[in-house]
Amino acid sequence: MVTLAEVARHAGVSASTVSYVLSGKRTISSGTRERVERSIRELGYHPNAGARALASSKSNIIALMMPLRTDMYVPVMMEIAIAVATTARERGYDVLLLTGQEGPEAVRRVVGSGLADAMILMDVELEDQRLPLVRESPRPAVLIGLPADTSELTCVDLDFAATGRLCVAHLAELGHREIAVVGEAAAVYQRHTGFAERTLLGVREAAAELGVRVLHRPCEGSYESVAGTLSRIFDERPATTGIVVQNEAAIGPLLSLLRQLGRAVPEDISVVAVCPDQVATQTSVALTSVAIPAHEMGRRAVELVMAKVEARGAGPAGNGAATAPQATATGACTELLPPQLTVRASTGQAPAPTGAQ
Repeated sequence: MVTLAEVARHAGVSASTVSYVLSGKRTISSGTRERVERSIRELGYHPNAGARALASSKSNIIALMMPLRTDMYVPVMMEIAIAVATTARERGYDVLLLTGQEGPEAVRRVVGSGLADAMILMDVELEDQRLPLVRESPRPAVLIGLPADTSELTCVDLDFAATGRLCVAHLAELGHREIAVVGEAAAVYQRHTGFAERTLLGVREAAAELGVRVLHRPCEGSYESVAGTLSRIFDERPATTGIVVQNEAAIGPLLSLLRQLGRAVPEDISVVAVCPDQVATQTSVALTSVAIPAHEMGRRAVELVMAKVEARGAGPAGNGAATAPQATATGACTELLPPQLTVRASTGQAPAPTGAQ
């Protein structure tokens, strides 16, 4: 294994100079820095993470809190996680992935142990129990998601309320007046998960403005669950001609069951999905959809949290001791990515009412 001393000899500098290049603690001339960085690349030197943390009070690690739940669509979450990891790596940081459903305890563990220099939190609830600790923590943090109260927090997310409004507006423009929402699993709403709650809020706001009736039904996503959900929808609202689906696992069964019921898409019923483009375009009928910008959310979260880390660079992250509250509020902001609706083959004009000439 290549050592720091070997890098120093190769670059013709002292070991302390190599250390300063790696840590950024002192200003090094551009020529010397380039020579050291070239030696690091040529020799394949990798600093020891433990030694680096002890020497600099930094770990160069970002903790990504991504609880894996059976009621969530894991591929989208993993796409976000991959974007976080690749963007962090470009900045010289690694990612510590915490997948347990630990809530506040995970935040305490990261802050108290010095495991990471910063945190990114996913699966954000409207009244998330982790947030009081995040606000008090000396560790910079960014949320991928939007809680009810965003004060002193930095958040990035798709504008899910605008997404819900956009889906309803599209169907209303096509003449649909009875719309059903096939939503996430019931547990997602019981936890008041931000993205699901905000989409539903946007749907209801647009429906009220546009004179559209909306029926929302949670759905587990299995074939049997989707069958039961559709049966209830058509029993309660036989005149339903438009469906908004925010449950990626339900999309395949939904289209299959509509065919079995003899309801052609889009001639008899139109379908709009909130899902990744690759899901929307690989179904039996290409779906009109609002894409989930997973990569963009992950990338922006890292950029925002790294800006916080760099802003605190004048002082070490420390070992978890409390610092002034102003430090956690620095740079607090909310970035909502605007939704983009792509019209495909699954939506069309509402069918004429039965008996209409």
